[in-house]
Amino acid sequence: MIAPVLVAVKINSQMRCKQRADSKQRKKLKNEGSIGMLYKTKTLKGYTLNSIDGEIGKVKEFYFDDRHWVIRYLVADTGNWLTDRQVLISPHVLGQVIEEDRQITVELTKKQIEESPSLDSDKPVSRQYEETYYGFYGWPMYWSGPFIWGAYPYLERDSAKWKEAIPKNKVWDTNLRSTHDVSGHRIQAVDGEIGHVDGFILDDETWAICYLVVDTQNWWPGRKVLISPQWIERVSWEESKVFINLPRETIKRAPEYQDGALLTRDYEVGLYRHYNRKGYWIDESVAKEHSR
Repeated sequence: MIAPVLVAVKINSQMRCKQRADSKQRKKLKNEGSIGMLYKTKTLKGYTLNSIDGEIGKVKEFYFDDRHWVIRYLVADTGNWLTDRQVLISPHVLGQVIEEDRQITVELTKKQIEESPSLDSDKPVSRQYEETYYGFYGWPMYWSGPFIWGAYPYLERDSAKWKEAIPKNKVWDTNLRSTHDVSGHRIQAVDGEIGHVDGFILDDETWAICYLVVDTQNWWPGRKVLISPQWIERVSWEESKVFINLPRETIKRAPEYQDGALLTRDYEVGLYRHYNRKGYWIDESVAKEHSR
C-alpha cells in the first residue's frame, strides 16, 4: 500500500446508495429486493458468516477504498479454522443480512475459501494480492474502470456480463482503509474541530458507505450527526483527520442521528436540505436503467 498522504475525495455517486422507504414499507421491499438496507458497521461486527455448507466465522471489520468509499472486503474472524491469515470476503458473494439471526450469507463453499489465495494476517492488502484473489474467483476487478465497481456503476452479480469489463489500461490505484482504524479520526470543519468519526453506515445492496457517523462530544456533548463521504473535501491519513468544507455551526444544527434509529427517506431529505446538497436519489431512475 502507498504511504498515507493527503487525499482529495472524488465520488462517483451513481448507484452508491439505494432507495429508502418508510418503516411500513421497508421490510416488504427488502424482501422483494427493491431497496438496500442501511447498517452501521459496528452493528454488523460479530454477525455470523454462513457459507453454502456451514459457518465460517464472524464479521471482524471492513476494508473500503479511499477513492469511492465503497466496501471492498469484509474481514472474517475464523477462530481456529484458518489461523494466521486474513480471510477476505468480497461483496460479490455477500448475500442476505439476516438481522433476526445476526447472520450474513456467503455464496461460497468452505473449500473455495480455504483454497483461495492466502494473505498473512500482518500484511496489507496489495494490488498484487488483489489481482491474484480476483483472478482465483473470476470476478471483474473493481479498479479497472471509471465506475465504483470498475466497468459498472453498480455491483454486477451476473457472471455472464463480466466479459464486458473495461480493459486494464483504465485502472486506478487502490488504497484500502480499515473501518476499525479510521474510527476515531477527527473531523475538521472550516473553523475548527467538531468531533470524530464514530462509525460508518453502509448500504447492504451496493456496499457503499453512505454516511460517516460523527460524534460531536468534543465540542457539543452527547450529539451525533451524519456526513456523506461526498461532502468531504479531503482526508489527511497522516494526521488522522477528515476535512469538511462546512462551518461548525452548520454541522451542529444538522438533524440529530440516534444509534439504532431507522433512516427514512424523510430523514435523508431533511439532512440533504440542511446541507444544501442534491439528494443522491434524484438520479435513481437513470441508475436503475443501467441495472436492468
